[in-house]
Amino acid sequence: MNPCANVRKLVKDGLIIRKPEVSHSRYRVRVHTEAKRLGRHMGYGKRKGTADARMSSQVIWMRRMRVLRRLLAKYREAGKIDKHLYHVLYLKSKGSGFKNKRVLMEHIHKAKAEKLRNKTLSEQSEALRAKNKALRERRAIQQAEKRAQLSQE
Repeated sequence: MNPCANVRKLVKDGLIIRKPEVSHSRYRVRVHTEAKRLGRHMGYGKRKGTADARMSSQVIWMRRMRVLRRLLAKYREAGKIDKHLYHVLYLKSKGSGFKNKRVLMEHIHKAKAEKLRNKTLSEQSEALRAKNKALRERRAIQQAEKRAQLSQE
């Protein structure tokens, strides 16, 4: 009988017991990361790097710029804003004029409302001017007719 068979026989008899495989569980790590997602273990005492090292201000700036520029391009393509307003807002966002997307959208809505209001006001004033001009012309014609009548008499 060869040694392998001897070992098999001993295993079968129960004299040799196979040890279970040693596992390295990641359960605790998963629980810890879930807790960190909820904001636990993130206080001042757990921080090693500076705020800029932990989340670079440059990265934050780039993300913000991309979001704002994407929104502006989308609005321009959709025809919600014209190229002139786009250019003004592009430069304003580059100069840190808008904190986030919501503020930019509010500004766009305000600008559009203001433009519409100015347009209606100018139309109204133009109509009033035309009406007054027509009235003046009519009066001038009437006065001229009166003068002609008076000179004939």
